[in-house]
Amino acid sequence: MSCLVLDAMGVMFRSGHVVTDLLIPFITEKTGAFDGEVIRSAYLEASLGNISPDEFWKQVDLAPDLEDEYLSRHSISPGVTGLLSHAKKSGMPVWCLSNDLSRWSVKLRKTLGIEQYLSGSIISSDVGVRKPNKEIYEILIDSSGIKIEDILFVDDQEKNVTASRKVGIESILYKPEKGFSDVKEWISKQAL
Repeated sequence: MSCLVLDAMGVMFRSGHVVTDLLIPFITEKTGAFDGEVIRSAYLEASLGNISPDEFWKQVDLAPDLEDEYLSRHSISPGVTGLLSHAKKSGMPVWCLSNDLSRWSVKLRKTLGIEQYLSGSIISSDVGVRKPNKEIYEILIDSSGIKIEDILFVDDQEKNVTASRKVGIESILYKPEKGFSDVKEWISKQAL
């Protein structure tokens, strides 16, 4: 059985650079000013599971109860719901592979209607490793139970696509202006 694996930020969700595009502006808006490097460093630690989401918010001088307001600034990528529906109708499992905080990822997937389409998720804060580290792709293969040759991985970052190909996973670099046409074509070929 073939399996589609999608990155979250920049593929399923519109913003691929959440720290720069969403997190730094949100924190700056709420605090008046904040050091971007402190935010980046705290986010990296949280996305590796080294600190909790609540500890992240404390490090950037915000109350954790602002988390949902921050998450509300995310939006779904155009065409992703159609893609997920197409995969489901084809009987193809879909997994999420994302560098993120697990709690944030779960909330976003549920709020934006993605969770119902997923067979599983590998989130960096849960496994202690981030893309493009090859270990996260190996965790995906082990967790999904899908043969490596039956997986298509889609990510918006060239370094992540290159790393997954080195592991032996067929991969596509997602470009928003192109949409999901090549991914849908791959799904259709697998159904034959």
